[in-house]
Amino acid sequence: METTKEGLFLTLEGIDGCGKSTQAGRLASWLRERDPRRPVLWTREPGGWPGGADFRERILRGQWEHPWSEVFLFLADRCEHVLREILPALARGEQVLCERYHDSTLAYQSFGRGLPLEALRRFSRDCRFPLPHRTLLLDLPVEDALRRLQQREGAADRLEGEGRPFLERVRRGFLCLAEAEPERYAVVDARGDEEQVFARLCRAVEERTLP
Repeated sequence: METTKEGLFLTLEGIDGCGKSTQAGRLASWLRERDPRRPVLWTREPGGWPGGADFRERILRGQWEHPWSEVFLFLADRCEHVLREILPALARGEQVLCERYHDSTLAYQSFGRGLPLEALRRFSRDCRFPLPHRTLLLDLPVEDALRRLQQREGAADRLEGEGRPFLERVRRGFLCLAEAEPERYAVVDARGDEEQVFARLCRAVEERTLP
């Protein structure tokens, strides 16, 4: 992965049910208020590019027999997303906040599904995906995450319905990734109410001088 030279690139990660989408909207607004001169692109994966909604539905609702099929779909989505949305915004000097990115692929497909970690990293290097300046990991015990998921309206997508053992592996994967890259990662306690978690996220962004 390549270090970005312009703009500010933040990613928000965590297991299903940790509160990413809830906090992402608030964080995007806070970033705009913090630096009004720099626009904020709030986006997500999969499907955060024009025409990507159908792609997102296909990835999250489809049934794939081969584990690499899912990986290649996520990578194809990321290629389009990076080229069409993320890189242009960074080149304009904007702030980019992305819900899920490369680290989700490592946590879910390697730690969760058992695919080779280095192979997944090699794909990202070969695709020359930009490296976030800061990755904010909303860490939540799986028991709490499952409780939140059960309270959601609507049907769960395929990944949300994988069950406790899978999510335990994914959570452990995220924490391993964070431990390996402490200079990029900030682990944020996602327990407590929305206001408490949001305050922790803001502190995590402010703790380090960013571009």
